[in-house]
Amino acid sequence: MRLSELLSEERVTVRLAAPTKEVALDAMASLLAQGQERLEVGLPAIVRVLRDREALASTGVGDEVAIPHGRLPGLPRLVAALALCPEGVDFDSIDRRPVRLFVAILAPERCPGDQLRALARVSKLLRDGRVRDRLHHAASAAEVLDIVREEEALLG
Repeated sequence: MRLSELLSEERVTVRLAAPTKEVALDAMASLLAQGQERLEVGLPAIVRVLRDREALASTGVGDEVAIPHGRLPGLPRLVAALALCPEGVDFDSIDRRPVRLFVAILAPERCPGDQLRALARVSKLLRDGRVRDRLHHAASAAEVLDIVREEEALLG
């Protein structure tokens, strides 16, 4: 499943202001709760899932990227949110660099395989420094989505 299929403009921001890891996780939870198809799970449940997962180990994967994720009962399908944080957030990343690009993924509890495939696809996409650079220069949510679609098409 492609990241572009999991995102919507309402779940993308190019100006996340988050002074701490906790604020960043809460903001990503709020973005995940946005969109035309209202999730039947509440914001507190999304926050809890992201924070619980983060308590196990940091989802800061390096190269200024974090991929917070989790599974929720009652979620109808996979959803994702993407945020650019120009100032960066200390996120206990494996390379100790601040995170400037967040992709959060929520999956239905019954679909761990789908979640793993989505995480792998996002990791592959964001491993490319050129892609990250393009995203960091995006001026709008629409431009972010266009970049993601273009780059996913190149990946095949």
